[in-house]
Amino acid sequence: MRQISREDDSIFGRWWLSVDRTMLAVLVPIIFIGVLVLMAAGPTASARLQIVNDFHFPVRQLVFLAPAGVIILGVSFLSPLQARRLGVMVFVGGVILMIATILFSDDINGSTRWIDLGLVSLQPSEFAKPGFIIAAAWMLAEGARDPHFPGGAIAMGLYAVFAGLLLLQPDFGQWALMTAVWAVMFFIAGWSWLWILLLAIVGIGALTAGYFLSAHVAARIDGFLKPGAADTYQVDRAIETIANGGLIGRGDAPPVKGMLPDAHTDFIFAAATEEHGLAIGILIIVLFMIFVARAFVVAASRRGIFAQCAVTGLAAMIGLQAIINIGVSLRALPAKGMTLPFISYGGSSLLATGLAVGLIIALTRTHQGARRRKDIMP
Repeated sequence: MRQISREDDSIFGRWWLSVDRTMLAVLVPIIFIGVLVLMAAGPTASARLQIVNDFHFPVRQLVFLAPAGVIILGVSFLSPLQARRLGVMVFVGGVILMIATILFSDDINGSTRWIDLGLVSLQPSEFAKPGFIIAAAWMLAEGARDPHFPGGAIAMGLYAVFAGLLLLQPDFGQWALMTAVWAVMFFIAGWSWLWILLLAIVGIGALTAGYFLSAHVAARIDGFLKPGAADTYQVDRAIETIANGGLIGRGDAPPVKGMLPDAHTDFIFAAATEEHGLAIGILIIVLFMIFVARAFVVAASRRGIFAQCAVTGLAAMIGLQAIINIGVSLRALPAKGMTLPFISYGGSSLLATGLAVGLIIALTRTHQGARRRKDIMP
């Protein structure tokens, strides 16, 4: 294979020399591990759901993986200005679809999050998340650039709209995730700690209200705080599954993951550690840590506040989502249905995470000899 030199003036050659290759090097094994783990967890999930094809879920994941790769590559070629425009359009489209979902979609397990498209189902909130981060980062940057522009107020309004729709679904887990990401972006943009404290108070108030107004949320929190007083079947099976894997995998020991609901989605970390041992669990954690840390480091080197806020927010979203998924399996956090990026089964999650990664790469590329400054620092 021909090496790409710095004299290579092809489109791909310029792209390759401009991207952060450390993030790409970490992303590849994460995706590979996702396919490997789903090959082990998929047949168990198929049997539990009485699906004839043992490899139904791995095959469908591979089908979605192809367009996710196209999204990552295609979006990564965008300039920061184009990436910003795309993010805003995705957020507007996501909000419209979320409203349509709440108004017209059927209730599934007490929530309205999915649009049935026939062959596939779409979760609009997954796509609205990276779009919201881009739109909010733009407003925060404009507010920092021009003190007379109400960028902070507009960004807060965007958060209120998005958070309100998540709570109406209801999806308290995604709301908590995006509230934490929003706080990180506020901090990066240099806003007062008073605003961040106010956001924390609002978040605690919303969680308290959710506990008393939603039996589902109350059961999840009770299951975490008082394991003996609530139904903790899922988390208990997850702990057993992880323990059954030992350090290097279960070997000839009978599998436990067959009793674990959602072994291919919410509890895939437990299924992975049973099949391949604690070693792969540590590897997954380390890979996500490296990816997020590297994104933070590169974001800090950007001169524009927009790029700093957007990249930090997107990386924090991926990292916090991984922390929540893994923390639930380890009983370190209350049970909450949230996918492990690039590893859990789920088309919407895979495509939306691909969009987020593509935006990170686009906003962290180095741009040599650009004709217009606003293309680099919009």
